[in-house]
Amino acid sequence: MTSPTGLQAPPPPALDRCRELVEPALRAAVRTLHPWPRRMASFSLGWCDANGLPGAGAGNGGGKGVRQALAVLGAEAVGASGEAAVAGAVAVELVHTFSLVHDDIMDGDERRRHRDSAWKAFGTGPAVLAGDALFALAVETLARAGGESGADAVRHLSGALRELVHGQADDLLFESRPWTGPQAVDIPAYRAMALRKTGSLLGCALAVGPVLAGASPLLSGALAEAGRQLGAAFQAVDDLLGIWGDPQSTGKPVHSDLHRRKKTLPVLAALASDSAAGRRLALLLDSDAPLDAADAYCAAGLVEEAGGRAFALAEARRHVTAAHDCLDSVPLVPRAVEEIRALSEFLIDRRL
Repeated sequence: MTSPTGLQAPPPPALDRCRELVEPALRAAVRTLHPWPRRMASFSLGWCDANGLPGAGAGNGGGKGVRQALAVLGAEAVGASGEAAVAGAVAVELVHTFSLVHDDIMDGDERRRHRDSAWKAFGTGPAVLAGDALFALAVETLARAGGESGADAVRHLSGALRELVHGQADDLLFESRPWTGPQAVDIPAYRAMALRKTGSLLGCALAVGPVLAGASPLLSGALAEAGRQLGAAFQAVDDLLGIWGDPQSTGKPVHSDLHRRKKTLPVLAALASDSAAGRRLALLLDSDAPLDAADAYCAAGLVEEAGGRAFALAEARRHVTAAHDCLDSVPLVPRAVEEIRALSEFLIDRRL
């Protein structure tokens, strides 16, 4: 896929290496579920189709495995083995999948990764159950790690979940707020939401391996903040792709976020620009009439003309730089840090 920057970036080798380490444990955990939520969970992870059959229609394997890779690389960054992070990697992957299942229900999204979302394939109630099963399994997986480190990891995950829910609640409430005026969503409010909704789990991913390995709070804290910054960068790129992404790569219609009138960073930046294009955009979005294809195309052009696209790209780069600064602030294993850096560039240039 061509990224929002127009560049192509190959997947870092660490993604395959970490997936090969983690996936056997991830599959073993999912096999412990009741057969019905197990099939829905396997579908959501991209392992099978809606009938439980692998192969055709089974999706792309559930994404790139960024969060599980971050968990493994975080452990390696503090001098531990990747194996020390496997339980944490499984837990964050399960929580990530749970969050996607429930997000699609809340947003009414019928498609994910080029096929039906879980609620569309199985029904809303069953999909809620599958999400709950994934969440419970994530907590159990970490609790089974045992000892002081296991308890610390559970606390770390629960804190990230609380932040994720906080951010998701803000994001949903943003939908009912006006586009302009004193009650409008401003960029600082959006940034805080993104750090919670998306940054919390990536922060947990990068820190949970070190926590399980018994690393010092100084090291795990720096890695957690680096992950939070990477999450905010990821959200900025995701917002760009929600407007300009290639449907063949994103699995969603062109201008999908504009059709939904979703308050994303490029749009908010354009509205805050105090430009002629920004004012025209506000009039278009304030209309009660649904945005047809021509209106959405016009809105996308106005967002770009008002500087929203450039602003979001710069925001993503700023957060990646902040993440790198966090990595540089503490003594970590250089090779693992370089792999985290390579993964962060991939987050900017690719849709995961």
